[in-house]
Amino acid sequence: MDVHMRTKTDVLESAKENNVIFIRLQFLDILGIPKNIVIPSSRLEEALDEGIPFDGSSIVGYATIEESDKIARPDPNSFVIIPDIIEKRRTARLICDIYEPSGERCLADTKFVLEKMMDKSKELGYLFNTGPECEFFLFKKNGETTTLTPNDSAGYFDLSHRDIAEGVRADISLALDSFGIQTYTSHHEVSHGQHEINFRYADALTTADRVTTLKYVTKVIATFHNLHATFMPKPIQGLSGSGMHTHMSLFTNDNKNVFYDPNREYGLSETARFFIAGLLDHIKEITAILNPTVNSYKRLVPGYEAPTYISWANSNRSALIRIPAEKKNGTRCELRSPDLSGNPYLQFASMLAAGLDGIKRRLELRQAVEENIYTLNEQQKKQYDIEPLPESLGHALSIMEDSELVKQIVGSHIFENFLHVKRKQWDAYRQQITPWEINRYLHLI
Repeated sequence: MDVHMRTKTDVLESAKENNVIFIRLQFLDILGIPKNIVIPSSRLEEALDEGIPFDGSSIVGYATIEESDKIARPDPNSFVIIPDIIEKRRTARLICDIYEPSGERCLADTKFVLEKMMDKSKELGYLFNTGPECEFFLFKKNGETTTLTPNDSAGYFDLSHRDIAEGVRADISLALDSFGIQTYTSHHEVSHGQHEINFRYADALTTADRVTTLKYVTKVIATFHNLHATFMPKPIQGLSGSGMHTHMSLFTNDNKNVFYDPNREYGLSETARFFIAGLLDHIKEITAILNPTVNSYKRLVPGYEAPTYISWANSNRSALIRIPAEKKNGTRCELRSPDLSGNPYLQFASMLAAGLDGIKRRLELRQAVEENIYTLNEQQKKQYDIEPLPESLGHALSIMEDSELVKQIVGSHIFENFLHVKRKQWDAYRQQITPWEINRYLHLI
């Protein structure tokens, strides 16, 4: 992990020196929605020593009323003083592990899911690193009402008067820096009002924490500019949606990239090829985790630079997985289907589990497809062994339901609760009568 390790003493001294008044104890529900408990700084030592009890019965996927008591135990290493631009009163943030009163780790704690997968990876001699591209839209507000009017008319990488959100991105980057998150790049994306901010590559646990912080910071900063930030995958029909293209690789303890082999095609080692084959083999099973909302599948359609078919390529951006040009320690694969509507702990854990299974089974990597997949006919797709991704949340859930891999990754508790909550969402969506249906069928049939 690439952050400074802090002790209880470090945290208490920092809180005192900086006149911290409140502490936000942060965690996620199983869907990835941030939750927090605010305590006065006078309870900080108690929180670090014993944890803070809370009622988990209303946290999605956590517990029933009969077994609702949970304990939030903060990780001292996650202590950060929230910048004044975010909080008016001096407040600090601690990310928590969730425990049962018995002292056992709570099975609904999704951070625990990723920790266990990272431990499994370390047992095999690998450190799993990820680097997500975080895309979002900025929309104008009419008073307190959010509109679907993009904040600008700029395009990809534009440097012009049309990119009026450059200052917004700068404020987000400065706030992230105060959290100890160093921005790698920021720029305007393809669609009007669409933006991207990236931070430096790190181990998957650190990265998952950073994704949650980036979403929180982005939304708060946007409100200060009288804008609304959304990570919704496809908020506007006809424009490219927002994804979380995730770059990933495995490193050894001595900082050697396991994916790199200069003597093999594309500079990809045998281990890298096994890992990518595992991702391709299991991608349908983990899609409900990577793309967990009804809206996710409005993004995964042809024509908008989002993948719809299961394939890999060296540079072809219509493929599900591509290999960026940078080699040596920068060698990695990029999975292009995930979006930011999900739980990053579960998403990274699923990617890692799929890849490690490919290594374990020494799966042969299929042929790379360097052609534009959207221009191929059905016979050509069959020739390349190209299959489509699940086309809807309901489709993805039906595949996940039969997946032993996903059940092993997340555990029975999260597996069953996730399916239950998401099936309810899918059923509620299926029962809606949309304006498109009325306009299409009311007078035709």
